[in-house]
Parts: sequence; structure tokens; C-alpha cells
Amino acid sequence: MTSTNYRSTLITVSEDCPVERATPPARAGTIAALQFALLQDHPFAMTSDELLLAVDRARFGQVNADQWTRKPWACLRASPLVKAHGYGLHHDDDERVAQVPLNSDGYRRLLADPAIGKKPGMRHARRR
Repeated sequence: MTSTNYRSTLITVSEDCPVERATPPARAGTIAALQFALLQDHPFAMTSDELLLAVDRARFGQVNADQWTRKPWACLRASPLVKAHGYGLHHDDDERVAQVPLNSDGYRRLLADPAIGKKPGMRHARRR
């Protein structure tokens, strides 16, 4: 089984993210909106794998978890929250994830903490 979980890691906002302040997704039903709602309502309640599965279940209905875990999935470095909405994603010591607004003291503290690993969010746009 492939896992997308990280431990004690901050996925940083993409270097080319188009916003300077964290902005909640405007369009309901998108991957960004679903991830945002789950993380907003339940910070540190689920792992990255559990979050991605919950989003797929919300989008497609019943999803077989056994079959789902057999496929390789992009980790949250590719999340639209990181790429386009200005949220970092903090994974705690138990691999649970929460969103952290770019413009917050919490985000700055996590960036400065040498005990927290850093993984850059994937670019928002393709390089030319």
C-alpha cells in the first residue's frame, strides 16, 4: 500500500501561489472546497490518506477503501489549498493533518521550527 502521510512536516504554500493571504475556496463541491471544509471542521482528526479518501467519497459516493489504497495517489503537496489558496498543511507526530493560513503566526512558527520538516507545495502553474 502506498501512503501519502507525513509525520511532523509542514507542506509549505507553493512558491507561485497567486494569493498573498489564505483564501477559502469559493466554489462549492471542488476538491479544494471539500478539503477545506474537512480540515476546517476537524483539524488533526485524520491523516492525509483518510482526507483524500473522504474527499473521493464525497465526490463519487461509496468508494471501496481496499481498491482505493492499491492505487498510487498524489500527496497533499499537490493540494489546491497549497497551490492556489494560501494554506500550508501541517502533519503532526501522529500523521494527522491541519491547514494553516499563510498569513498566520502559526504558519510562521512552523516555518521557523527546525524540528518540523518542510516539503514545498507543488507549483500552481507549469514552468514555461
